Amino acid sequence: MKKFRKKCVAAVVMCCALLSMGLTGCAGDKNQTAGQPGNGKEAEVNIAYQYGLAYAPLIIAKEQGLIEKAYEDATGQKVNVTWNQMSSGSDINTAFVSGSINVGFMGVAPAITGVANDVGYKIFTNLSGQEHALMTNSEDLNTLSDLVGSDSQIALVNIGSIQHIILGMALDHAGYDAHSLDSNIVVMKHPDGMTALESGSVPCHLSTNPYIYKEMENSQLHEIEGISDVWSVDSSFIVGIASEDLEQSDPELYSAVCEAIEEAINYINDNPEEAAEITCEFNGNTKEDEIKYLQKGNYSVDTKGIFSLADFMSSNGFIDKKFESYKDLVFDNVTGD
Repeated sequence: MKKFRKKCVAAVVMCCALLSMGLTGCAGDKNQTAGQPGNGKEAEVNIAYQYGLAYAPLIIAKEQGLIEKAYEDATGQKVNVTWNQMSSGSDINTAFVSGSINVGFMGVAPAITGVANDVGYKIFTNLSGQEHALMTNSEDLNTLSDLVGSDSQIALVNIGSIQHIILGMALDHAGYDAHSLDSNIVVMKHPDGMTALESGSVPCHLSTNPYIYKEMENSQLHEIEGISDVWSVDSSFIVGIASEDLEQSDPELYSAVCEAIEEAINYINDNPEEAAEITCEFNGNTKEDEIKYLQKGNYSVDTKGIFSLADFMSSNGFIDKKFESYKDLVFDNVTGD
């Protein structure tokens, strides 16, 4: 187990080190990506995001052109917004280093890892909180104690993902080493994990909205206790990250992005049915299911629990850096803890 843990941590550290090395060589590209007022070029922002209900505000912002509107209202100028849908936080980190994007949205744990390894960004907003659950198709698995020491596989989206860290927190809360189930993890995208769980290919799946609610409707599956003890819908799950270059060199564009995300979040909270009409086709749900799933999420710009999460990650070997304060992780405009 210790050997596996060391390999996992070493792999994460090596990956982030390589990303950091690439950052220097791509600095010129980053300056080019951020809009530069007064240089005669149209301002640009390149955004990466992922799949699922947690990212619903981004669909609203994209479809309603909220960044473009906010920037034009502030400056009287146009901005070119490019949206890139990616599969994982590691893909987004790679894109940051290459200079191809300057704004991204990902799970809070990989975002903390990126800040810890000086990838070149900070958190500029919370996006959403979502419930998580560890579901199983095995009658013999009911608690984390049933899993520890077994060879039962747990499907989750990635090593170092927020789901991985939540599992570690639940284990720690139950009195076990946070890495005691690392060797049980099998990496799968959320929908693939749900399919594998329902088919019996894996006994466990740790996921979030809407997958857990679909799984809970399956009478052949049940929840393993422990996850909700350490993680709730109020906790930050998906956060927005922006390059330090964007925040410093183009404050008007940075502010427009912040304003647009807040407007999109408010739209979902104030008009869930209208929002569902826009987002349902992108998420592959009926409008009725989309409304239900949207209302189970917590959409807010205020972060919740990210400093305590960073402290847990540092204390348990998920990252090497020890953050001194909340402000080490976020830009000055961000509110929360």
